[in-house]
Amino acid sequence: MTAAAAPRRAMVLAAGLGLRLRPLTENLPKPLVPLAGRTLLDRALDALDAAGVESAVVNTHYLGAMIETRLAGRARPRIVLSPEAELLETGGGVVRALPHLGAAPFYVVNADIAWTDGATPALARLADAWRDEAMDALLLLHAVEDATGYDGSGDFFLKRDGTLERRGDADRAPYVFTGVQILHPRLLAEAPASAPGGRFSLTVLYDRARAAGRLAGLVHDGDWHHIGTPAGLAEARARLKADADGN
Repeated sequence: MTAAAAPRRAMVLAAGLGLRLRPLTENLPKPLVPLAGRTLLDRALDALDAAGVESAVVNTHYLGAMIETRLAGRARPRIVLSPEAELLETGGGVVRALPHLGAAPFYVVNADIAWTDGATPALARLADAWRDEAMDALLLLHAVEDATGYDGSGDFFLKRDGTLERRGDADRAPYVFTGVQILHPRLLAEAPASAPGGRFSLTVLYDRARAAGRLAGLVHDGDWHHIGTPAGLAEARARLKADADGN
């Protein structure tokens, strides 16, 4: 994908309850938790703006009015709110937003993570790695051993051809999905019709793409922070402060 063809639309998944981040999220939605002087949501939107994204859908649920107020004065990218009376999970949320996402590949970014770029911005690297004829989804991965705030066993193995294989029954996999990705709308064309209330996880569609050999991965070359718990947030803050101090 050329720079001129890089995604101009995106979605930020910001509807989660943030239960594991309590007490911080008792009166504050997780996307508005501050990290190094910016909210998690602003960090995601700033990165999308820098990547040339012109329009971003932000789904909301828990304390959604606070997110709406926060975004009211934002000029770039143009914000489209997608309120959810009931949580639709990642897949259902993206499907609802499809009318605003167009017919071309688009970015999707979780609002409970943060990252710092390597030599080239991660979103630009994703756009450069996208191959429309071979991919329906391209996930940004990070090495489990160097992931801040993550204590899981990894999600994927990366094969030589750039496609992904799930951890499955293995004890560990070397890479965790960062929550940053490019999706093609065709991946959502056959969303699970039987999902109660339209709720389903994007994992269902990743598995379909993987079975067809169209789920690809790219390893992030900067830092990645999973903001899932107060301890994870503290670790991310310490890492970013150390970076700012030059340590």
